[in-house]
Amino acid sequence: MVIQASYPRITRPPEESFFLLGPRGVGKSTWARESFADAHRFDLLDEALYQGLLADPGLFQGELRTLPPQRWVVVDEVQRIPSLLNEVRRFIEERRLRFALLGSSARKLKTADTNLLAGRARWKAMFPLIPEELGASFDLDRTLRWGSIALVWQANDPRATLESYVRLYLREEIKAEALVRNLPGFHRFLPVAALFHGQTVNVSAIARDAGVARTTIAGYLEILEDTLLARRLPAYEARLRVRERKHPKLYWIDPGLVRAVKKQLGPVAEEEKGALLEGWVFTLLRAYAEERELYEEVSYWAPLQARRTEVDFLLRRGGDHLALEVKSARRVSSAHLAGLRAVGELRGMVRRIVVYLGDRTLRTEEGIEIWPLERFLESLDAGNLWP
Repeated sequence: MVIQASYPRITRPPEESFFLLGPRGVGKSTWARESFADAHRFDLLDEALYQGLLADPGLFQGELRTLPPQRWVVVDEVQRIPSLLNEVRRFIEERRLRFALLGSSARKLKTADTNLLAGRARWKAMFPLIPEELGASFDLDRTLRWGSIALVWQANDPRATLESYVRLYLREEIKAEALVRNLPGFHRFLPVAALFHGQTVNVSAIARDAGVARTTIAGYLEILEDTLLARRLPAYEARLRVRERKHPKLYWIDPGLVRAVKKQLGPVAEEEKGALLEGWVFTLLRAYAEERELYEEVSYWAPLQARRTEVDFLLRRGGDHLALEVKSARRVSSAHLAGLRAVGELRGMVRRIVVYLGDRTLRTEEGIEIWPLERFLESLDAGNLWP
């Protein structure tokens, strides 16, 4: 199943060669077909083509030699044969071909082969469908329950599709690519890591619950990031009267995916809604940073000496900071504002916002803005999140 043309992506095609990375099923291939309709294509998920190029890489060169200069070439799932990047580099330089290199994992691209493309191909990312792309089809409850990976969003049976997605990930990305030696250990690790969605990473606790060595967990977390399913959000490190935490938070890229890994695909329980909403907002921020330069750096802030005081997201652009707190409540209480009050003295703070599920826009005496989710989404779409 592929993403429908009725969902235009915010991803814009570069004019020169690029990598486009994102989890399987987010719509990379469909976007590339629509954006580069006349491109020459190599789909490495085609097993016959994959085996042929693996046995004789010269076939890749031979096809490229038939193409005129400036022709676009799409290589899908390029991480399956990273050595092709040597030829990509040569044909960029010698024949001025332009390449769209699509991948669902950065693991095998973190090699000397990839470094050969330094300065010759930019890196881009694609994320699950966002409200601006979904338009009138967007539904928050559906998004928090099933997520918005294109493959799942369009499925007749999202539960079965998500369950299959996780099995495919373990089979194709992990086992087939031999990313881990202890597959049962990694299998136990996944649901434990899903429980830490939206929380600071406690390596010892994850290791204990998954029954694997503590040193192994660091590698497993890297695999989650390299296969584009999760991202660690660093703590803000500058001094602000008190010492800040150093441990990162872990966020999965899609709420449906994190629920599938936990094998909890029933109606969203109230106690999980906050973390799901927060993680989904982080994915939105990343998507808009990728295409609209929303920020230069993002972190979270939480002073070590005040464990209940926290700011979910601290964005930096130039010398300015914007603090963002996400709440799944329909009313905002004074307790919800503690983190934003505490971070207010940070140099360069230009805006502090609480995003919540109520319907009224408010502003406190100290300048903290309280926005309904709808206004926040409209602000991202319009490009006026910053004052």
